[in-house]
Amino acid sequence: MASAAESAFTRVSLSSYLRLVRDNRNFRRLWLAQIVSEIGDWFYTLAIYSLLLQLTGRASSVALALVLQVLPWTFVGPTVGIVNDRVSRRRVMIIADIVRALIVCTMVLVRSASTVWLVYPLLLCETIMAAFFEPARNAVIPNITAPEDVIVANTLGSTTWSMNLVMGAAVGGVVAALLGRDAVFVLNALSFVVSALLITRMRFDEPHAANMAKLRVRDLLDFSFVREGFRYVRRDPRLTATVLVKAGLLVIGPSWVLFTVMGRSNFPVHWRGVDQERGAMLGMSMLMAARGVGAMLGPLVATRWTAQRQNRLRLAILFGFAAEAIGYIGLGFASNVWIACAWIVLAHCGGSIVWVFSTTLLQLNTDDRFRGRVFSADHALAMFTIAVGAFVVGRLLDAGFPPLRLCIGAGASMLVPVLLWASAMRIWREREDALSLESAD
Repeated sequence: MASAAESAFTRVSLSSYLRLVRDNRNFRRLWLAQIVSEIGDWFYTLAIYSLLLQLTGRASSVALALVLQVLPWTFVGPTVGIVNDRVSRRRVMIIADIVRALIVCTMVLVRSASTVWLVYPLLLCETIMAAFFEPARNAVIPNITAPEDVIVANTLGSTTWSMNLVMGAAVGGVVAALLGRDAVFVLNALSFVVSALLITRMRFDEPHAANMAKLRVRDLLDFSFVREGFRYVRRDPRLTATVLVKAGLLVIGPSWVLFTVMGRSNFPVHWRGVDQERGAMLGMSMLMAARGVGAMLGPLVATRWTAQRQNRLRLAILFGFAAEAIGYIGLGFASNVWIACAWIVLAHCGGSIVWVFSTTLLQLNTDDRFRGRVFSADHALAMFTIAVGAFVVGRLLDAGFPPLRLCIGAGASMLVPVLLWASAMRIWREREDALSLESAD
């Protein structure tokens, strides 16, 4: 794998983020699109989960919703890779946003227990569109930024995601409680429209699509293109290990289900004039907001140490996995909502470092013509483990297992990726030693 980032080593400071947003028009528009659409998404997520709990009374209904929000990424991954490496990724993002706006508007038809089934196919369709959008967004970052700004762009994107989570989780519960869920759905739909308009105004070269023949429907079933991408990843063990990193975040799926249930059963907010249902939603909001705070702080602090040094990025991933393990084990012993939030912040500092730095390593070391397939595989594998984790925890909760004990189990499971990544890091050391010997000869 190339070391362009290491050769362009500079210290990342606050001015780096300000300069990127101020001077890079394309990135600024993509960043603003991220802000408006993700805030709407967090409003929407809270509304969906609380709606399902209210109408069904089962944790497994929330787990199923989460599965439908992530598992389709795995199944459509090959098709996503084909599309994003054959056509304009900018166009893919615009179409995905417009279709998602229409889908989310349809959620207002869910009015009672008899219509709750409609949530599931709509979530499935919305997820498929997101599965096209996110790999395209990750793949265009190196096209619109200089190599030394890739880590800056990813850290700013992660920090923005986290701030959006904090705002969406903290404010979303209040908006849903005061204005109702229908207002939340409409606001989210409008956010996708604004995002599409901003991306429409982006202008940049897309060399991967320059000499490609027009994509036909039958090409979506031509998996020789997918096999080519698989061979590209497989021939470099370091790239293979990096593609698997996000799949090691085993607590992400369980966390969504656990936070939803713990907001109701373990950490509801008791304010004067707030009924039980709204207190549960506010408790859920606090736990999710703590996740956002952690996800915001992790890469923002760690990037000052790692800068563009790939060896430090890899070491930070190891520390990130360990922080996830410690945080969730600690959460299992929390006695009140504030202590719970502190452990969640620690855990998701680590998780966000793992996500952002693995993304950066892939962007810096993947050829442009393969980037769509690599990121579709990267997301597909991650979403598979998220879906499995959410489903298993949902079933265990319905079987009567205490949420806090499940947190301890989720944290303990993170010791597996800690050990696996520590082992994988030897691949780089061996490669670097081999290169040193070649240079000496």
